[in-house]
Amino acid sequence: MPGMLDYFGWCTWDAFYHDVNPQGIRDGLKSLSEGGTPARFLIIDDGWQDTTNEFQKEGEPFVEGTQFGARLVSIKENKKFQETEKVLSSQSNGLKEFVSEVKKNFGLKYVYVWHALMGYWGGLHPDAHGTKKYNPTLKFPIQSPGNRAHQRDISMDSMEEYGVGTIDPNNIFEFYDDLHGYLASQEVDGVKVDVQNILETVATGSSGRVSLTRHFQQALEKSIAKNFQDNGIICCMAQNTDSVYNMKRSAITRASDDYYPKNPTTQTLHIAAIAYNSIFFGEVLVPDWDMFYSCHPEAEFHAVARAVGGCGVYVSDIPGQHDFEILRRLVLPDGSVLRAKYPGKPSRDCLFSDPVMDGISLLKIWNLNKITGVLAVFNCQGAGTWPGMESTVQLDRIELVGKISPADIEYLDEVSPKSCTGDFAMFSFRSGSISRLPMHGKLGITLKTLQCDIFTVSPIKFYHQKVHFAPIGLVNMYNSGGAVEAIEVSDDSSCYGVQIKGRGAGIFGAYSDIKPNFCSVNNIREAEFDYRSEKHFLTVSIPTGTNAWDVTVHY
Repeated sequence: MPGMLDYFGWCTWDAFYHDVNPQGIRDGLKSLSEGGTPARFLIIDDGWQDTTNEFQKEGEPFVEGTQFGARLVSIKENKKFQETEKVLSSQSNGLKEFVSEVKKNFGLKYVYVWHALMGYWGGLHPDAHGTKKYNPTLKFPIQSPGNRAHQRDISMDSMEEYGVGTIDPNNIFEFYDDLHGYLASQEVDGVKVDVQNILETVATGSSGRVSLTRHFQQALEKSIAKNFQDNGIICCMAQNTDSVYNMKRSAITRASDDYYPKNPTTQTLHIAAIAYNSIFFGEVLVPDWDMFYSCHPEAEFHAVARAVGGCGVYVSDIPGQHDFEILRRLVLPDGSVLRAKYPGKPSRDCLFSDPVMDGISLLKIWNLNKITGVLAVFNCQGAGTWPGMESTVQLDRIELVGKISPADIEYLDEVSPKSCTGDFAMFSFRSGSISRLPMHGKLGITLKTLQCDIFTVSPIKFYHQKVHFAPIGLVNMYNSGGAVEAIEVSDDSSCYGVQIKGRGAGIFGAYSDIKPNFCSVNNIREAEFDYRSEKHFLTVSIPTGTNAWDVTVHY
């Protein structure tokens, strides 16, 4: 698993689109750090490469779609990343200087850059000095009738019109090895490889799409293994089975269309599509949920989905435009995230319903942590329609009432040992309330369109034959239970108790049917705590600046 999965990231795409530049990246990293949610992972998306575009003439009006006709002319960075301040006065390499600088100044652990499977959207320029060694030939993609009938896509339609400089299969490993070797020499740690589905449209005359895709995937993964130590690759536009079945090393793939911040009708589709696609993809890969804006009307909807998704967590905020209240519920001060164990998937009762368009169904997504389960609930109704389908439900705010249960979480016995009582504590992030339920007990929930809630589900265990106890975790985080690393009995001559180990600052919460005598944090006695006897809800303050903690509840 690439290490970036466990750290908060920032992608430049929706922040800058093709206008990404070094100073803008510095500004974005600086503003995230100053807000207490430092990015430890950076994706420099489309806009850093050396390309040319014969379909865009200087001084002429921009025509939408022509950007996909651009072609790569070298494997190196463009002038924006060559002409940094340090480089202007030296012979140093621009990209390397910049990557080294931002890693040092902002504590980045991983820097990835974007490229297309064929180098760029329009492939390689056949006659450019820096690319002709790979013997590219101009091919015009042919989309299948099924693909055309489902949903038209401007990128595919444009590539069909302008053609793709297709790399000779005999030279494809050389191209990837040269590109990735160069990037590794510039201190880049990995790549996001986009437009992988293009192969099925240019395979005529190259032994067909299946064998061609296998050949490209083998070359790609061989180069990744050779040049990047941490299996540093995110696959994108690679949902076709030809690609998936040939991913032998790649661990992460996008499981959805892009995140479209400016389109209000795609927000619910994005969440539902990934949840259902993860039923399949999650058995083979870690589904990637894409970036999102933290400062957006549906930001919390997306943030909760990432918290339960077991995926990488990264935003594409414009520098200075952040909702730190939301980000601090996802990201710890050290830049790490509380990632759940598995790919988040729909609960069983959602499998054959349509939570986007049937007007009655909520979407429930489950996952597990080390000690607890996690269940997120979304109202995706009334805010969009699946492509190619007409809605019978009026697009309007719809309030739905549903039921949730500990039994909605599969494999809950992984975190529920035999010594448990059979009951579970369910903590609602939205209301801050805690409930006790048996495995198949039901709890009502009411949500309006584009509202959501996330529940930590913790098995209640009988300790010392006297106290019923269940850790919730950091109740200030969406995936509260992700903060809990271990729980064990604490026993000395003067008292008995429960010891919980975890990470991150904030408020630790737990179910306890008895009020404790006192609590300690990292062996500091008499830590501040609160106990609400009517709900058996215990909370303990974890001091700011604490990375790892050991909370002992004494009875």
